[in-house]
Amino acid sequence: MTQQESNERFWKNFHGPNMGYVEEQYEAYLEDPTSVDLSLKELFDEHGAPTWLIESGVSSKATAGANSYNDIKKLTSALKLVEAIRRYGHLEADIYPVGLEKGRKSALIDPTSYGLTKGDLEAIPSHWVWEESPSYVKTALDVVNHLKEQYAGPISFEYDHVNNDQERKWLQQKIESGSFKYDFSPEDKKQLLEKLTDVEGFENFLAKTFVAQKRFSIEGLEIMVPMLDRIVQNSFYDETENILMGMAHRGRLSVLTHILGKPFDKLFSEFHHSSDKELIPSAGSQAITYGWTGDVKYHFGAERQAGEEKPSPTRITLAHNPSHLEFVNPVVEGFTRAAQDFRFERGYPKQNKNKAFSILIHGDAAFIGEGVVAETLNMSALPGYQTGGTIHIIANNQVGFTTSQDQGRSTRYASDLAKGFEIPIIHVNADNPEACVSAVMLAYEYRKAFNKDFLIDLVGYRRFGHNEMDEPRTTQPQLYKDIDNHPTITAIYGEQLQQQGIIDEDALQVMKDAVQQKLQDIYNNMKENSTNEPEAKPVPEALRNGLDDIETAVPLDQLKALNEGLLKRPEGFNSFKKLEKILSKRKDALEDGNKADWATAEALAYASILADGIPIRLSGQDAERGTFAHRHLVLHDVETGETYCPMHGIEQAKATFDIHNSPLSEVAVLGFEYGYSVEAPKTLVLWEAQFGDFANVAQVIFDQFIAAGRAKWGEKSNMVCLLPHGYEGQGPEHSSARLERFLTLAAENNWIVANVTTSAQFFHLLRRQAALVNSDAARPLIVMSPKSLLRNQRVASEPKEFTDNNFRPLIPQPGLARTSESAKRLVIGSGKVMVDIEETMSKDEDKYDHVHILRLEQIYPLPLKEMESIINSCPNLEEVVWVQEEPKNMGSWNFIKEPLYKLLDGKLELKYVGRCERSSPAVGEPNIHKTEQNRIVREALELSKGGDSK
Repeated sequence: MTQQESNERFWKNFHGPNMGYVEEQYEAYLEDPTSVDLSLKELFDEHGAPTWLIESGVSSKATAGANSYNDIKKLTSALKLVEAIRRYGHLEADIYPVGLEKGRKSALIDPTSYGLTKGDLEAIPSHWVWEESPSYVKTALDVVNHLKEQYAGPISFEYDHVNNDQERKWLQQKIESGSFKYDFSPEDKKQLLEKLTDVEGFENFLAKTFVAQKRFSIEGLEIMVPMLDRIVQNSFYDETENILMGMAHRGRLSVLTHILGKPFDKLFSEFHHSSDKELIPSAGSQAITYGWTGDVKYHFGAERQAGEEKPSPTRITLAHNPSHLEFVNPVVEGFTRAAQDFRFERGYPKQNKNKAFSILIHGDAAFIGEGVVAETLNMSALPGYQTGGTIHIIANNQVGFTTSQDQGRSTRYASDLAKGFEIPIIHVNADNPEACVSAVMLAYEYRKAFNKDFLIDLVGYRRFGHNEMDEPRTTQPQLYKDIDNHPTITAIYGEQLQQQGIIDEDALQVMKDAVQQKLQDIYNNMKENSTNEPEAKPVPEALRNGLDDIETAVPLDQLKALNEGLLKRPEGFNSFKKLEKILSKRKDALEDGNKADWATAEALAYASILADGIPIRLSGQDAERGTFAHRHLVLHDVETGETYCPMHGIEQAKATFDIHNSPLSEVAVLGFEYGYSVEAPKTLVLWEAQFGDFANVAQVIFDQFIAAGRAKWGEKSNMVCLLPHGYEGQGPEHSSARLERFLTLAAENNWIVANVTTSAQFFHLLRRQAALVNSDAARPLIVMSPKSLLRNQRVASEPKEFTDNNFRPLIPQPGLARTSESAKRLVIGSGKVMVDIEETMSKDEDKYDHVHILRLEQIYPLPLKEMESIINSCPNLEEVVWVQEEPKNMGSWNFIKEPLYKLLDGKLELKYVGRCERSSPAVGEPNIHKTEQNRIVREALELSKGGDSK
C-alpha cells in the first residue's frame, strides 16, 4: 500500500463534528507543530493533512467546539488501534500449536498502548472507527473484539504489502465479514476427521511396520492432505484440466497415497528391501513410471486422473523431486505454463490461465533459505513465465533439519520473502482443521479472481526427527518436550466433535482401528517374489540406437520461400533502418555463389521446423536479439515501440514460435524450460545462456533433472541448451561453457553434446533434435555455441549443404584438398580452435600436406566407428593429435583420451595439444591469450615431440 493510500484510508474514518476539531488542530500544527498535543502531532506527522482539506481546499472552525479535545484524542487513538489490528493482528494470533511463540502477545494491538480503556471504547460508536461495520457490532469495543477474532485467532493475515487497491479491498471484505470461513455441516466435520485419521493411521502403520526406515512423515502437519484434497475437489467444478504440484520430502508419502492415489501395496513394496524375498504389488495396482536406475521412494512423483464423474475431471501431477528441495519449483511452473498454452497455430501460443494451475509446498527453512524460491517468485508476473497464480503452502515445522529459526533466517516469518512480490499471506494453526480448510479455500478463490500467487504459512511441528532416524531432542530439547506432551490433531479435533455431539465417545477409536486393519490386510495379501540380486533395468532401446537415419535436408525452393517470409514486415511497421539494412543481406544468402551465415541458418532451421508443424519455445537473457546481436527475432518499431517477430509472418508455419527475454536468472529459468519440455513433449524447447559459463548457476538443474531425470524417473525431455563457448581473450568468465562438466555427466545416451563449426551443421543439428520430439529417442541437446564465429565467413555454408546433407558427427576440415593416403599426422579437435587451424593452413596449404584434420562435431555420443574408418583410411599415419583450446584438465581431453587409446591399440601415438592444466579456465590478459592460442595452432600442425603418449 502506498503512503497516500494509507493516509486516505485513515482519514476517511472521521465524520461530522470531529472533522471541525481536526481542522482547527491541523491549522495550529501548521503554524507551530509543538502547539498541539503530542498524539495529534504524531498523527499529522504520519498521515499529513486530512484528505477533505486537500480535496476542498478550505477549512472550517464552525463546529470545532462541538467535541472536547479529550474526545477527539480517544477517537484518533481508537482509529489507530483498529488499523493496527488489521496490520499487526498476526503478531498475537494463535498460530503456533507448540513452541516458545505459543500464547504470544503484542503491545501493538493492546488498547492500553493507545491510552484506551474498555469504557473509552464502549463510548465510541462502531461506525466512527469502522464505517462498514455490520449491524451487530455496536461500539468500538465490539469492533476491536470482532477484528481481533478475524486477524488474531488461529488464522491471521498479512496483505498490507499488496498494492492493488481492488485486491486489498477484496481481501479486507472477505476477512472482516468472516465470509471466507467455510460453513462446515456436521457431516463435513465428520468426514474431515476421517481424512485426518486416514493420514495419521497411515503414518503410524509405516512407523511400526518398517521400523527405522526414512519416510519424512507428515505428523504435525496432517491437515495438509485434506487441504490439498479440498483444492482438488474445487477444481472439478471449474475449467481446470491440470493441477501440477511440487513438494520436497516432508509428507510426500501421504500426499502420494491420499491425493495421487498411489496404491498402498506399491508403496509398501518400496519399503521392503530384502534381496531374496522382494515384496511386489498385488495384481491391478496402478502403474507408476520409473526410469531404469530409479530413485528413493520419497523422491518419486505420480499422476492421477480424478473426478471422471464430475463436471470437470482433473489430471493431478506431483513432480519428481531430488533432495535439492525447492529446485522443483520452477520445473512445476514450466509444467503449468505448458499445460496452459495452445501451440498449434502460428504466432505466440494462446494461454488459458484457468486450464491449469500449480501448487507448491515448501519447507519453512528452505522457502526463505533457497535462492531458487525468490527466482521463481520473480517470474510470477513476467509475460513469458507467469502461470496465472500459484497456491503456495509452507509446511512449517518451526525447525530446519536441526537448525532453529533464529539460526536459519533473518526475518520474523519464513513467509516474509513473499511480501516483496505482493503475495497475500495467511498464517494458520495446523492444529485447527477448519481454519486450515477455510484458508485454502480463500487462496483458491483469490487465485481465480486475480490470477495471482497466494501463500499459506501452515504452522505446525515435526513430531519426530528430520528422517525418523535422528534424535531431535539433542538439538531442540525444549521444543520436543512440548511436542511429546502435545496431543495429535485427530485427538484434538475428535474431542471437539465429541463436545459438539457430532460423534460419540468411541467413534474416533473405531476410525483408527479401521484404518490399521485396512492397511494390515493390504500388507498381508501382498505377494512375495523370490528374485536373484536385483539389477537396474536396461537403457531403453530407442536411446541405444543411433540417429544416423534422420533426414534433415530441406529442398532449396522451400528454404527460399521461408527466407523470403522472414524478411516480410507488417504494413506500417517502422523498423530500425540500420538493422533492416543488415537483415536484408540475408535475402540472397541461398543464391548460387553465396553462403548462409550462422544467424541465417538458425532462422531457417526454426522456420522449417515450424513448417513441419512443431512448436518452438526459445528463452534466455537477451534471447530475442541474441547476446551478440545476431538473432534479431523480435523487431521494435522505432515510432511506437511495438514489436514484431518475423517467425510469426511465415505463411507456411503450422505451429507457434514463442520467444522471450528471460529475467536475470539461470536456475529458475532453466528449470522452467525443462519443466515445459517435459509437459509439452511435441514442442522443441531451447534455453540460451548469455555466456556458457552462466550455466554454472543452474548446475542443480543439469545434474538432477536434465542429465538424470529419465534414468531416475522416466521423465523425458528433448530440450536444447545453447551455451556460448570459445576462447577469444575475454577472460575466465566468458571463455568456457565448462564442456567437461557435461561430458562427465554423459552416459547411457542420456543427452547429446555438440560443438559444431558450420552454419549448415547447426541447421541440421536443430532439425534432427526437432525430429526427436515426442519419441522414445528424445533426449536433451547441449550445444557449445559460438561467439566470434557467428560472423566468421569460414563457418558460413553454401546452399547445397542445407539441401543435400544431414548432420554429420565427424567432418573433415573444410577445404582440405590433400588425400588421406599422404597423411602422417591426424589432428582431431572440436569447436573454434579448428576454425583457427583452418585459417592458419589456408595461408600456406602446401606446408601442411602431411596433416589430415578432423572436426569432432558431436562429442557425445562419440562417433568411434567413423573415427576408426578414417584412421584405417590413412595407411601412413605416424601419430594422432588431440587439440583443444581449453586447459588439459578441462574440455574434452579427459573424456576422449581413453576411447582414443583403445581405438589406436598402441599402434599409433596419441598426443595432446592445448593449454596446460589450470585452476582458472582462461587467462585475463588478451595478449597472453593470443600468444597461447598461436602456440596451440602451431603445435597442432608442426608437432615434433612431447604431448601425452601411451
